[in-house]
Amino acid sequence: QVQLVESGGGLVQAGGSLRLSCAASGRTFSSYDMGWFRQAPGKEREFVAAISWNGRRTRYADSVKGRFTISRDNAKNTVYLQMNSLKPEDTAVYYCAAESGVLLGSYDYPGSYGSWGQGTQVTVSS
Repeated sequence: QVQLVESGGGLVQAGGSLRLSCAASGRTFSSYDMGWFRQAPGKEREFVAAISWNGRRTRYADSVKGRFTISRDNAKNTVYLQMNSLKPEDTAVYYCAAESGVLLGSYDYPGSYGSWGQGTQVTVSS
C-alpha cells in the first residue's frame, strides 16, 4: 500500500478554480494508477477522475469533463486535480486513491482502490 495525503481544498465562489494535490509516500508511487473521488453529505462516494501510472491515460466523470484535469508528477510522488469553472454541486470532500492496474478495470468504483487519503473539503458558494 501507499500512504496518501490530500491538500488544496477550500472555499471558492462559483466559476472559480482550485488545484488539489495528493502526496504519496513510498518508492512505488509510479507503479500505481491514481483516482480522485468525492463525497457530498448524504451521498455516496462518486468517481471524479483517474490517471494511469505513466500519465498517458486519463478518465473523467461526465459531470466534470472539460472542467477538471488530472495530472501527475512521478518525480514528486504527487497527483493533481485542477478544477476550473467550479459549481456549487462540486461541493464535497475530495479523496485521492491508489491501486495498481485499476484503469484496466473498474476505475470508477471505489472498491477497486486499496489506498485512500483522508480527504480535503471543497466548498463552492453560489
